[in-house]
Amino acid sequence: MRPAVYIPNYNGSERIGRALRSLREQSREVDVVVVDNGSTDASLTLLRDEFPEVTVLALGRNLGFGPALNRAAAEHPADPLILLNDDAEAEPRFVEALLDAAAEGVHAAAGVMLQERSPGLIDSAGVVADRTLMGFDYLHGEPVAAAAGAPDPLGPTGGAALYDRAAFEAVGGFDERIFLYYEDLDLALRMRAAGARCRLAPEARALHAYSASLGAGSGAKFARTGWSRGYMLRRYGVMSRPRDAARVLATEGAISAGQLLMDRTAKGLRGRLRGWHQSAGVARIELDRSALLDISAREALALRRRRRG
Repeated sequence: MRPAVYIPNYNGSERIGRALRSLREQSREVDVVVVDNGSTDASLTLLRDEFPEVTVLALGRNLGFGPALNRAAAEHPADPLILLNDDAEAEPRFVEALLDAAAEGVHAAAGVMLQERSPGLIDSAGVVADRTLMGFDYLHGEPVAAAAGAPDPLGPTGGAALYDRAAFEAVGGFDERIFLYYEDLDLALRMRAAGARCRLAPEARALHAYSASLGAGSGAKFARTGWSRGYMLRRYGVMSRPRDAARVLATEGAISAGQLLMDRTAKGLRGRLRGWHQSAGVARIELDRSALLDISAREALALRRRRRG
């Protein structure tokens, strides 16, 4: 099978054109599949009129990030699977650099997303997590040159990723209970537990408009990230370890209080509680704890503040 780039889209008519034009300029030929989550804007018209070479899977409703990509990969199979956000613009060697990184024994490759407002700085070079599974964008805020020679992350960010199809399918792909946010971290954890390894691809770069869909500090985003956080805490048994449970209560309490005071919303807290309750009965997953960051709660919160900043 040929490789393909999969782009999930929801009401992205004002941004997806840039992503698709950048894929036309790639140094390696690649198929492109756009999976549309029930857009109500001009997305489908734009795709039909301006990008006839693109395969479009129109779902008719919003299934969420991971579920949409699972369906696209199943209905339009490729190997490997390459993911790109609809708010990202890939450099000409993006695809080639990801393919070069995916050598024998590598099951995933992490691209490097650059900050749209400061293109010399990294937005995300993959995902990493501390022992409570608080997730962070790898190398966020570092200069682009820092990616060269940097250690590999736990896994790729879902906005700039390559997955070996067999490894992706072996763990069931994205968890379809997670609608949006942290689905890439969850997938990275499950792939790592199954023995898969990720490699950083420093030259696979794409310019990224951070949180263009929901807004970086919106209540809607806090609700989604909160749900995913609560769900993962229970599914991975983090709260069963007293030391980690105490840290979770302190850090998540601080984050929720900050959202309440600064953003005037409790949606993040309510999302965490819903995610926790709705994960009841879901099979627990054992962690490969060697893959997690050994950092303090203070360091973890500092990384969170840096992301918000």
